[in-house]
Order: sequence, then structure tokens, then C-alpha cells
Amino acid sequence: MLKHPLIIALLAALLFGAATPASKALLQTLPTFQLAGLLYLGAAIGVIPLLIRERKLSYPWDLDVKTAYRLLGVIGLGGVVGPLLLLFGLSLASAASVSLWLNLELIATAILGFFIFRDELHLGGWGATAGIVAAATLLSFSEGHAGVKAGLLVAAACFCWGLDNHFTALITGITPAQTTFWKGLVAGIVNLSIGIKLDPYIATFYVTTAAILVGVFSYGLSLVLYIGSAQRLGAARSQIIFSSSPFFGVIRSFSPVPRFLESSLLRFS
Repeated sequence: MLKHPLIIALLAALLFGAATPASKALLQTLPTFQLAGLLYLGAAIGVIPLLIRERKLSYPWDLDVKTAYRLLGVIGLGGVVGPLLLLFGLSLASAASVSLWLNLELIATAILGFFIFRDELHLGGWGATAGIVAAATLLSFSEGHAGVKAGLLVAAACFCWGLDNHFTALITGITPAQTTFWKGLVAGIVNLSIGIKLDPYIATFYVTTAAILVGVFSYGLSLVLYIGSAQRLGAARSQIIFSSSPFFGVIRSFSPVPRFLESSLLRFS
């Protein structure tokens, strides 16, 4: 599988980018909390093959205090709050716009790194940051009042994921796959439990399976592929390639596949 790391990194970006239009379709039949729960339970399932290959699973209660708190931040911000903000924003705006706004995650990560986590950000980086923020702002206004609200929600989600990225980078004694597994498992259970408490679970087996599969491929398998490419290309080059995922989301949102998925979900719901 690792003979062509460039292709693997692009496939990881494609899978992650496809999550936005797929989630937009699923929101037609699933409440926000329930969908977030199913997506992250799918992510936990998606990394199980990698855990089997590692042949060892570290438990959160066996970690040192700093690592446990960082993992808690990853689960809470990246697995619970961030996805919910994204899905609420996605319910207000088009999948194409939300896909482009997801570029703000890179900006949030860079700014947080400079001001809080002592990473360097040169003049060119500040220029790129300002350009993406300006583009996201114009895009928000182009969709009216709902677009502004959606843009703010997605920006808040990206802020959560920016913190998530830094906490993940500081975690020691546990592999990325194990971090993703605990993040997906705990966040999935929490969100799904809240969702069932708020609304009765009426989704069909078909819709439930579709949501879990989106989580498996767009969150779980995407990470497995990303890690595989990073082992060959290096983290920096792999991250540059993976940052193309929002543009894949835009392309998928205009393809007939999301519309077919939406019509199929409505037919079987």
C-alpha cells in the first residue's frame, strides 16, 4: 500500500474532503448530535486495522497526567465541540462554501502556534493567513445573513481543531491511531447519547450505516492513509498535500454523487 505515498496522501485528502457534502446529505435525515456521534464512532472503527497491526492499545487512565489532559482536550475540542459547530454551520450554508471555509483550520493552527505554542510564522505566512481570512469573509457575506452565521460557526470549529492539532502534536506515549481511536470512541458515544436524549432515534439501518461508513472512510481510513504517506514523504510534505482536502470537498459538492446520496437517503429514511 505504501509504494506510492503521493497517491496515498491525495487519497487521504479526497476521503476527508468528501465528508462535507456527504454530511450535508445526511443532515437531511439525522439530527446534528446523532450524526456527529455516528461519524466519530465510524472513525474509531476505521482505525481498528491499524491498532491490530500495532498489537498494543494504551488506555487513557494509564497515561501520565499531562498526556491525559491533552488527550482530554483532543477529545473534547476536536471530537465533540468542533464537529458539532461544523455540522451546525453546514446546516445553514452550502457544502461548497463550508468546504472552502475549512481552510481556516490551517490558519487557526498557525496563529495558535505563534501566539501560544511558540511556533514561528514568517512574513509570507502572515500574508497567506490574511488572504485566506479575507477570502473566507467575502465568501460568508456572499451567502447573506445565514452565510455569516455559518462562517462564524465553521471558524469556531476550526479554532477548536487548531487547538486539537497542537494538543495532538504534544501527546507522547500514545500513537496517532490510538489517539484517533479514543477520540472517536468517546466523542461518538457522548454525541450520540446527547442526540438520543434530545431526539428519539428514528434513523433507518440504511441511514445509520451510511453515516458510520462516512466516518470510517472520511475520518478513520483517511487518517490511516495520511499516516502511511507521512512515513514515506515526511510530515511537512504530507500535510501540504492533505491541505487540498477542502478543494476536493468543493468538487464533490458539485458532483452528482452527493445529490444521489441525498435522494437515496430520503428514499430509505
